[in-house]
Amino acid sequence: MKTLVLLVFCCISIHSQMLTSVYFDYDSYTLTKESRRKLDSLVNLKSNLKFRIFGNCDISGSSEYNKKLSESRANAVNKYLQARIGNTIALESVVGLGKEKQINDNSTEELRRKNRRVDIFIDQVLRAGEIKSGRTFESFFSKKVADMKVGENYSLPNVNFIGGRHVWFPKGNKVLIQLADVLKNNPSLEVELQGHICCDYDNFDGEDLDLKTFNLSWTRAHAIREFLEKQGIDSRRIKVTGMGHLNPVVYPERTEEDMIKNRRVEIVVRKK
Repeated sequence: MKTLVLLVFCCISIHSQMLTSVYFDYDSYTLTKESRRKLDSLVNLKSNLKFRIFGNCDISGSSEYNKKLSESRANAVNKYLQARIGNTIALESVVGLGKEKQINDNSTEELRRKNRRVDIFIDQVLRAGEIKSGRTFESFFSKKVADMKVGENYSLPNVNFIGGRHVWFPKGNKVLIQLADVLKNNPSLEVELQGHICCDYDNFDGEDLDLKTFNLSWTRAHAIREFLEKQGIDSRRIKVTGMGHLNPVVYPERTEEDMIKNRRVEIVVRKK
């Protein structure tokens, strides 16, 4: 992915990045074959990094029961990683969150399964110049689609969101209508919308205050896909991804303006 490096701060900061999530069967804290495969892929990470592990449950059962179950899931992942990685990477914390961090509405079994999970974060040191941002989408409109490369990403200028919500400020409408026109005029073009949040570095994603789910970055990107659908764009041409707090354009956020800049959606060219 082509990016520009922005010099946004001049000190060393600790930044948390989500590595992966592993999922569990109903009422179980036994690691599945797929979960073990994911955890095995972390063995070759470099040393001097710190893991943080958070266990979660779906909405079934009491808060007390789910708290214990989520702790058992987090501890199962902790134990497995300790055996595979040993002392090369420190384990900063292992926490069971119970059913407090639902990332969707539990309306189907598949969605409930995604809440039965353990999220694994890693703390890394960021130095001046290491925060990355996508290219501005203004260049997307000025370039011929034929000149674009698959994998290039662009920030949608002026498409920024109200804090805690998947609602963008009205000034973003013009850009989104332009985006719809680009897609209409290039029917083979397929894109990915990547949603972002600000400020919450203790969790991968933030709470959508309207939906009461903890997948705010995803709901922001999804809201734009729904807007494009209403403009006549086939949703199958648009992939939606929640990037959480990864890749902020301003870090740390010191003002409301900084926060607004990070509450954004970027677009990635997937197919031409």
